Amino acid sequence: MNAPAAHAGSLPDAGDLDSRGRTVLDQKVVEKIASQVAGEESFAGGASGGFLGIGAHADFAARPQASVELAGNIAALRVEVGLLYPVPLRQATEQLRRRISERVTALTGVQVRQVDITVSWLKPAAESTGRRRLL
Repeated sequence: MNAPAAHAGSLPDAGDLDSRGRTVLDQKVVEKIASQVAGEESFAGGASGGFLGIGAHADFAARPQASVELAGNIAALRVEVGLLYPVPLRQATEQLRRRISERVTALTGVQVRQVDITVSWLKPAAESTGRRRLL
């Protein structure tokens, strides 16, 4: 029996893989992914409106801001979020940190070494009337 002939759509052998090029992710792509992942959490939001940060207001429909420093295949992220109040801050930020790190790595292949989270505002879960309620 003869060996099967190679098909046009078959995988290249290992020697050809080195000549295929490389994939480079812009840091803006990693920032958008981190921002989207943070915004998917029900207790986290971003800021919207305003101009150059002046006049912005808390908005759970807005994505949190994210920035990244890339060094090769390693990323350090900074994410600015707003949270519902009351919320256990340490637990909420740890949950965000873990989820962002896992999802960014899974979606991009970039190793996330650090996620710094800044809580820029807190918003009450229920809108208050400004009056205290005595129990």
